Amino acid sequence: MEKKTVATLEEKTTCSSWNYSGQRLATGSSDGFLSVFDSQDPNSSSFQCSSKAKVDESGIVKIIWVPPEYGDAVACISRDGTLSLWEEIVEDGNPLQWKLCKTFKDHGGSKVLDVQFGVSSTSLKMVSAYSNGHVKVHELLNPLELNNWQLQAELQNVIDSVSTLGKASCLSASISWNPYRGESQESSFVLGFKSDTQQLNSSKVGKLRAILDVLPPSRLIWEFDEAHQRWLPVAELASSEDKGDQVYSVAWAPNIGRPYEIIAVATHKGIAIWNVGLNPETDGRLSVKEVALLSSHGSEVWQMEWDMSGMTLATTGGDGMVRLWQSNFNGVWQEQAAFQPTA
Repeated sequence: MEKKTVATLEEKTTCSSWNYSGQRLATGSSDGFLSVFDSQDPNSSSFQCSSKAKVDESGIVKIIWVPPEYGDAVACISRDGTLSLWEEIVEDGNPLQWKLCKTFKDHGGSKVLDVQFGVSSTSLKMVSAYSNGHVKVHELLNPLELNNWQLQAELQNVIDSVSTLGKASCLSASISWNPYRGESQESSFVLGFKSDTQQLNSSKVGKLRAILDVLPPSRLIWEFDEAHQRWLPVAELASSEDKGDQVYSVAWAPNIGRPYEIIAVATHKGIAIWNVGLNPETDGRLSVKEVALLSSHGSEVWQMEWDMSGMTLATTGGDGMVRLWQSNFNGVWQEQAAFQPTA
């Protein structure tokens, strides 16, 4: 197969992210520059750097595009734990340029580890996970003003983590929103931490409500209850043997008609595939079932992404490979292909 260079990145590049349409590429560098690549020809697969902006002196470690309904904008996480939002705008007839919209910094000294955006029927929500094990949910108050955010909720992953366990310290975090955007379905996301403190290592799914219940250590799914305006945990993605395992990555699969949701959770044991029920039980919780444990990459999983159909999972990890996984007609998950990137 003929190999073709899509884009040439600088040596100091530390992270990259394609926008939702796959037509633009944003990269971050160790010297703190945000670079955006565009294709001059819509029919071409070759991309060149079209703009560049200085974001932070400490360097950029992660970039996430804001959903396209809200313009061309990205969130940048800096090495010092600062979260900043940047928007491409036109000012006073000048060419398009990237401008700082908003900076989020924890006054307690905690670093932002991950951030993801979710679109609900009413607004844009942003979930950010911090190195102290806390999670903050912000809501955009005006869709035309990306600098106008309100803190909607602050969640804690364990009970009294600071006084009981000492100062909590998480190394990384992974957030994945439910991709479904139906008006009748509540906003929900799954969250996992990688920490030296076992009680913080969790994958949880939760509901949005403005006042939080205190949570036991676990991996949860969070969901927003519109009626009571608060986030609640509705499912735990861990068996009794899994609790306390470091979570490397989580990924929520798109659902185009299944009677259940699928979520992938990566730990040192491999990649667990979970089926999650759509309707709560009598206790308000969602039913969960681990249906597969994939052998993974033999080391830490760096990232996981589902295709648009929610049928193929792509993963990459410490072995330098990109692997594709699918379930057959009998529900058995298998590796379908493996790729090794070359220079």
